[in-house]
Amino acid sequence: MRAAEGAGAKALLVTHGPDVRYLSGFTGSSGAVALLGGRATLFTDGRYAEQARAEAAGLRVVIDKRPPEMQALEWLTSLGGRPCAYDAGRTTVASLERMKKALPGPLRRGFFLPMDGLVAGLRQIKDEEEVTRLRRACAVGCGLFAAVLEYVTRSATEAEVAAQLEFMARLAGAEAMSFETIVAGGERSALPHGRASSARLPARGFVTLDFGVVVDGYCSDMTRTVHLGRATEREWEVYHSVLEAQQAAIAAVRAGVRCAVVDEAARSVLRDAGLEKEFAHSTGHGVGLEIHEGPRIAAGQEQVLEAGMVITIEPGVYLARKPAGAVPAHGRTQQGRLRSEGDAVEGHGFGVRIEDMLLVTRTGCEVLTDASPKDWIEL
Repeated sequence: MRAAEGAGAKALLVTHGPDVRYLSGFTGSSGAVALLGGRATLFTDGRYAEQARAEAAGLRVVIDKRPPEMQALEWLTSLGGRPCAYDAGRTTVASLERMKKALPGPLRRGFFLPMDGLVAGLRQIKDEEEVTRLRRACAVGCGLFAAVLEYVTRSATEAEVAAQLEFMARLAGAEAMSFETIVAGGERSALPHGRASSARLPARGFVTLDFGVVVDGYCSDMTRTVHLGRATEREWEVYHSVLEAQQAAIAAVRAGVRCAVVDEAARSVLRDAGLEKEFAHSTGHGVGLEIHEGPRIAAGQEQVLEAGMVITIEPGVYLARKPAGAVPAHGRTQQGRLRSEGDAVEGHGFGVRIEDMLLVTRTGCEVLTDASPKDWIEL
């Protein structure tokens, strides 16, 4: 609230579900928190009466059949809570218009003060309890990877592997998956977001598994890439280039370092290997109540890492199919590297991504998904 007051706001209205949960503990799907001075009130409807009182201990709870944000506005206007800050990055234009129309005419102009990410900024630094929950989620994820490998076979489809992983996740105590599970085999491993399809896994080729679970409301996120059958020299080289890039980025993580520096640590390794152009996404992102939070680990990001942040490091290389004749027949690529069987030429493409979750510390970091190996796995 101090940040909102510093920007000229007298009150703060929070409607984004994860932010509501962070401030109040309430996990229902319909709720709003209003803050004014030293007072905080949770608003929800009758479906969540008992749940709200149990979860939001210490907060005043108001139950009404009206939408929570409308209840909150009535409370704020009755107490002179103007101007009222709201999260412009999370509030739709339609929602803002509905809230404005609910105000008395004289209050509509100048009542709302747009601000971005006030609560999201607080959420970037995890406290001890949050870190404990994230550790649990990561432990479940690591166990799932070890267990699902027996189902990664040439006879299985991507969807079957994903279904088995998600079934085991529930049995292991996960509330939900953090996002739609990615299982991408063969040429489909060259798709950064190759969600599980009906395609069968290849007789020979990479299989990328990117998944996460929700435990106690907090998400995990990890990616491992394994190989079915005997790999070519080129596939082995690309995998280990990505692994080296990830290790370089992890080594760069510590409080006080700019996010762009960590990104460059990974990118420079792939640049030296002639693979930078095939790394088309950011190096990582924050994780917590949501699978994608701040900070963003990417080029140009000047935000400085702080102790207590939890982030991913996930470089990847995606070599899409290339037509016959795209590479000179004399056996060297345009970058001068020796062409080897299985390179992304003449119809063969593949991708590799390796991802871990890290807790940023004052002197470095702790890899939360370290229980799952990243060494070369050939099945």
